[in-house]
Amino acid sequence: MTRAEAGAGGASGELKAVTDAIREHERFTLVTHENPDGDALGSMLGLALGLRALGKDTVMFLTGSAPLPAEYRFLDLAEVVRELPADIDERVLVAVDCANERRVGPEGTGIDRAPLVIDVDHHHDNSRFGTLNLIVDDASSTAEIVRDVLCELDVGLTPEISEALYVGLVTDTGRFQYSNTTPKSLRLAAELVEAGADVHGIFRHVYETVQFAKLKLLARALERAQLFEGGRLVVSYLLKDDFGAVGAEEPYSEGIIDSLRAVEGSEMVALIREPPRNEGPARRISLRSSHDEVDVSAIARKVGGGGHRQAAGFSSERPIAEIIDFIRREFALVAHGVDSAGA
Repeated sequence: MTRAEAGAGGASGELKAVTDAIREHERFTLVTHENPDGDALGSMLGLALGLRALGKDTVMFLTGSAPLPAEYRFLDLAEVVRELPADIDERVLVAVDCANERRVGPEGTGIDRAPLVIDVDHHHDNSRFGTLNLIVDDASSTAEIVRDVLCELDVGLTPEISEALYVGLVTDTGRFQYSNTTPKSLRLAAELVEAGADVHGIFRHVYETVQFAKLKLLARALERAQLFEGGRLVVSYLLKDDFGAVGAEEPYSEGIIDSLRAVEGSEMVALIREPPRNEGPARRISLRSSHDEVDVSAIARKVGGGGHRQAAGFSSERPIAEIIDFIRREFALVAHGVDSAGA
């Protein structure tokens, strides 16, 4: 058994099918979800670098026009394109860190045109929209799965690949503090550091390079934060005008919910935000929980969203007051042991 098979557990058959397909094809389009986080960008870049090391023609595509989050711009993402390749129908499409095709972009951008779709992800509610699916729901991050893919392909770790994957790993485990931190994820961290990942440099870029406008946006979210259910539920929101008033783009809202999550006694937090640009749905909602008993993905799925048990999200055209009412109602059901999905 290879290292990758041992790490992927029951997904070893899926791993082989995916790596066999990669060996058999030469041209690829890599995509990830809208408003990408560290795991999305790190996984896409790490896989792109690995495929290029094998001599594969690889394009990274990201939907939308919003700039990348500033904390990840130190990564080599200059070649990310915002328009689908003209030959998309001749390239294998690999989606990383996407729980379903809607997360790739409007109408599953490019998925219906690619001759083969490979879905690589760790969300437990993944819809398995690919022709081939490599879903490892007990993996700490998609970056962890990408490492297994590269290992199976005999792609050696370079400092550049290691840094990309380390970004995905460290952000999705909350700096190795979330419950998805496992012995395997810690061993992988050590492997990536040994291969050249600059731990201090990554920490400085991701966690200690904060734009003043982001702090002002955070201040607005904290000012509007409300406590419900005796402080067990924390909800806040950001309006479209807030972004313009403080000079912030939508990616600046990344991580704000973690400040709300730190409130003493909170079991679940929600951040509602209106995108500053006229793109997509009127409002996007992020959910986080501090306890395994509170499955926020079940709440998100009820309105077409999804994610992990402790980190999920959905979109809505409803007014903010109605969204807050929905969140309060669903949290009360979950908190009292009622199945949200069946409510």
